[in-house]
Amino acid sequence: MERKTVHIAMNGVTGRMGHRQHLVRSILALREQGGLDLGDGTVLWPEPVLVGRREHALRALAEQHGLTRWSTDIDAVLADPAIDIYFDAQVTSAREEALKKAIAAGKHIYTEKPTATGLEGALDLARRADAAGIKHGVVQDKLFLPGLLKLKRLIDGGFFGRVLSVRGEFGYWVFEGDWQEAQRPSWNYRTEDGGGIVTDMFPHWEYVLHELFGRVTSVQALTATHLPQRWDEEGKPYEATADDAAYGIFQLEGGAVAQINSSWAVRVNRDELVEFQVDGTEGSAVAGLRKCRVQHRSSTPKPVWNPDLPATEVFREQWQEVPDNGEFDNGFKAQWELFLRHVYADAPYHWDLLAGARGVQLAELGLKSSVEGRRFDVPEITL
Repeated sequence: MERKTVHIAMNGVTGRMGHRQHLVRSILALREQGGLDLGDGTVLWPEPVLVGRREHALRALAEQHGLTRWSTDIDAVLADPAIDIYFDAQVTSAREEALKKAIAAGKHIYTEKPTATGLEGALDLARRADAAGIKHGVVQDKLFLPGLLKLKRLIDGGFFGRVLSVRGEFGYWVFEGDWQEAQRPSWNYRTEDGGGIVTDMFPHWEYVLHELFGRVTSVQALTATHLPQRWDEEGKPYEATADDAAYGIFQLEGGAVAQINSSWAVRVNRDELVEFQVDGTEGSAVAGLRKCRVQHRSSTPKPVWNPDLPATEVFREQWQEVPDNGEFDNGFKAQWELFLRHVYADAPYHWDLLAGARGVQLAELGLKSSVEGRRFDVPEITL
């Protein structure tokens, strides 16, 4: 068995998502399992090179995980011919320029989303990457969640018949930061820093809807900044200039309608932090991060509206749990494995920078819809 070392520049791993999901639960987890077996006698051994702006944070992170390479000089890292892949989990406003540099340096690209702050920038990245002949991928982690994998199993098995509608609820209460520390960085609530829940979450909803139910053909959205004042990491008050809630309606190819509420100003009264209810002619399902419950046409009860009497039915008990029927790995790690196989074994992979651009497009049109108060068609984009 031949071990091939793969040097990966990982920019932004001092942040919560970059550290926990991409470094610890993906790359380091791959090392803990002995590397990634390509099935041809080769095992890939990922060697992360930590990149960021804060020297002390990078040093501490490297020491914590027994890593030897880190740098605050992205240009020097990209100039290193030993670096094969550049990964980006920085703040949104810094990502586009860093990706351009990495593409120009001939590195394969794997990146968080949104890939850019606007559609033209996102398409430009995709064109540059194709022209450079590199391989590129965008994180689309929700597709690899156990709950949505079970939902995909139902779709592929024809459980729903004709899908009529999708209803999504996402979010939780993010503390303002005055009397309890906020769970999200303050830049998320400043438009000038690339923040906003539409910019963050609509790219997720684009690929979830596109992959499971059909391409989004129109969008109508209403955004809000429900909490106009928050407190930053130093306890200082600041004006929240970005939207912290969005209420969207999406028409899908094939006729189904999706309605998704996204909010960082909602208290959770559901089983999981995100849930999707899918209703079809033959059955319905409610899928979350991990669980999925179904109700088939043949076992659908017959409720009768009568506000004068208390309800005697426990509606949640009328649904059946979908079994795991297998082991589910961490979704971020699963996609990292697919991307690495794409780069080093030429395995198929379609979650590329063009797919990332579709998410940026939907966010851009969603924000425009809210400002102008009307629905917009979502045209297909090509390079």
